[in-house]
Amino acid sequence: MVRSSDDNEKKSLVKKLKDVEISVPIVYGNVAFWLGKKASEYQSHKWTVYVRGATNEDLSVVVKRVVFQLHSSFNNPIRAVESPPFELSESGWGEFEIAITLHFHTDVSDKPLHLYHHLKLYPEDDSGSLSVKKPVVVESYDEVVFAEPSEGLFARVQNHPAVIVPRLPAGFSLPPVPAEDADKRKRVDPKDNPLTQWFTNFSEADELLKLAAARQQDCFEM
Repeated sequence: MVRSSDDNEKKSLVKKLKDVEISVPIVYGNVAFWLGKKASEYQSHKWTVYVRGATNEDLSVVVKRVVFQLHSSFNNPIRAVESPPFELSESGWGEFEIAITLHFHTDVSDKPLHLYHHLKLYPEDDSGSLSVKKPVVVESYDEVVFAEPSEGLFARVQNHPAVIVPRLPAGFSLPPVPAEDADKRKRVDPKDNPLTQWFTNFSEADELLKLAAARQQDCFEM
């Protein structure tokens, strides 16, 4: 009888929710500080590239690992970040494209998401002066949509601030969230990140309107 109950619970966790989508607004980009008097020919800036929640929520509820691929001139140009904050700091003098790959937890998706960000060290306006106090910040907003999540995943993320979930029909019963998953939510607070003061304040409503036409590109069929 115990074994049968366990089997039923496992089936409930993996059962798909038809015609349901959950979405995760994300922001990826970089913050670059000019080194001023400490700058040299090959070390003019210190910069950080990252992936974060739209208002800096902890993405580890869905993201397992983020891999950043830097220019080949860097030592170990492929860097994996296994826990939040999903960011990488380096120093250098040149701008280049960084490939960013998001790997998700197994109950979220087995398909990685590939993003590309052009590292910016200098202001867009050529007349803009460099400052050691005010960094160059370049960010992009996107929304990752997961179609037909499992009941277990929906239950796990339904109250998480990083995830947007629809309201289920009245009386619909979800499986309980394992205690270890509930505890994980309290371990990290990305809002303590010292870079937060420089992050762009994205308006979700405006950004979702911009993304409406391209939304299907990031939709994962599970």
